[in-house]
Amino acid sequence: MKKKKKLTEVIEPRVLRRGEKTREQIVSEWEPKTQLGRDVKDGKVKSIDEILEKNKKILESEITDALLNLKSDLLSIGQSKGKFGGGKRRAWRQTQRKTQEGNIASFSTLAVVGDENGHVGIGSGKAKETLPARDKSIRKAKLNIFRVSRGCSSFDCFCSELHTIPFTVKGKSGGVKIILMPAPQGTGLVVANELKKVLKLAGIKDVYSKTFGKKRTTFNIVKACIDALNKTNPKQLRKEIKK
Repeated sequence: MKKKKKLTEVIEPRVLRRGEKTREQIVSEWEPKTQLGRDVKDGKVKSIDEILEKNKKILESEITDALLNLKSDLLSIGQSKGKFGGGKRRAWRQTQRKTQEGNIASFSTLAVVGDENGHVGIGSGKAKETLPARDKSIRKAKLNIFRVSRGCSSFDCFCSELHTIPFTVKGKSGGVKIILMPAPQGTGLVVANELKKVLKLAGIKDVYSKTFGKKRTTFNIVKACIDALNKTNPKQLRKEIKK
């Protein structure tokens, strides 16, 4: 009997479209419109953690492009047309509204960005076409980026690498609840397929999870996961301790 090899999903850098600018071109041609953007452009602010610790709001996506080397991915929130409702899941959710001229379609998507080193963010975008919706969601995800604390805190793991979350956290969004628990090294990501994309971009390699509610609603389960990861943030921890 041949043993089946375990396949691991690798998030590769997104292939640029024809005419699309690279990260270096975007930063070099960037003209800041806010004071924070000018400080980043001039080199006064050299780390994204300086901005997040001071609770400054990021209003330009180029700020995160200049300070972090980000990867992006789209989450499967839609479903293509198939016989008897059995279509394949896809990244675009298509909706229509009725008018006198006919049906007007719109596409929405959910994007996640991260540097695989403790920073992650999500954003949603909606447009009349697919590519503008994707660009809008990625831009919003860069504005919503936050820091995730990592460590080695499982009771049966004694390494010094930052491979899991530091403690058990709970998150909620809509009717979905999720519990993320630390796991020893080599366990992998014991979560839903769409949450693996979020945790990999956050730099988490091993975690246990438990979910409650309607888990097929991708929007809510991803937002619940982000709510749980946000509670590992040192700034958020101080707020919880004060309460």
